[in-house]
Amino acid sequence: MTRLPAALRVLVTSIAALLTLTAAPARAATEPKAPRDFVALRAVDPTIVQEMRYFTPHNFVGEPIDGYDQPLCILTRPAAQALHTAQLSLLRQGYTLKVYDCYRPQRAVDHFVRWAEDLDDQAMKDEFYPKVDKTRLFADGYIAEKSGHSRGSTVDLTIVPLPAKPTRPYRPGEPLVPCYAPQDERFPDNSVDMGTGFDCFDTLSHTLDPRIQGEQRTHRLLLKGTLEKLGFVNLAEEWWHFTYKPEPFPDTYFDFPVSWKSLAGRP
Repeated sequence: MTRLPAALRVLVTSIAALLTLTAAPARAATEPKAPRDFVALRAVDPTIVQEMRYFTPHNFVGEPIDGYDQPLCILTRPAAQALHTAQLSLLRQGYTLKVYDCYRPQRAVDHFVRWAEDLDDQAMKDEFYPKVDKTRLFADGYIAEKSGHSRGSTVDLTIVPLPAKPTRPYRPGEPLVPCYAPQDERFPDNSVDMGTGFDCFDTLSHTLDPRIQGEQRTHRLLLKGTLEKLGFVNLAEEWWHFTYKPEPFPDTYFDFPVSWKSLAGRP
């Protein structure tokens, strides 16, 4: 066999190695995992109802949101345990908690920001922000580039009378009704009447708005009072929004997906 010159042999070997690397399948990017301090709410209290809106198209964007791989509530352990205690109190009064959103990955917040910047996409305006010009979403504080939800101790929730009836699925394209319409007119929710629906971009969503009176105000104060006794702090502009204090991760915004895989195999 004729021997190749040394320089040619090196060239042939280099080309072969390059072809091998090119042909090798690319490794899938490894998704970040949740720290050990994060838990599935269901593992702490399986009785709390979960209606994870951002896994569905029934939200102000109108489509499932990035990062919600499963309809699962994930929270830091202290926040989940505090909700369990709140649930025990409400069960004795004939109610159950229902969560709409818990931990929210940064990629979901980024999805909200992209949507807010697209002024042509107003498909869900008639339900979620009928009176708000979309150009005002950032200035008015409805959308931001960071969310406390991404720190893992913030939860959006309501209370539901027992026995809890199921909420019918949202049908994309169905007629939309303003989120502040009377309860029997807006999208059906098995929650008690809080005066507005969840994620209603309107000043009527302010927890102590003076226009909210009677039974609606009583319901808001029941939720607020129950949670505040256990360390939660309400966001004054949203009756559904509460953050457990002190937060285990007050300065960290996580981006692991909402899924069981994010909680599995942690060191």
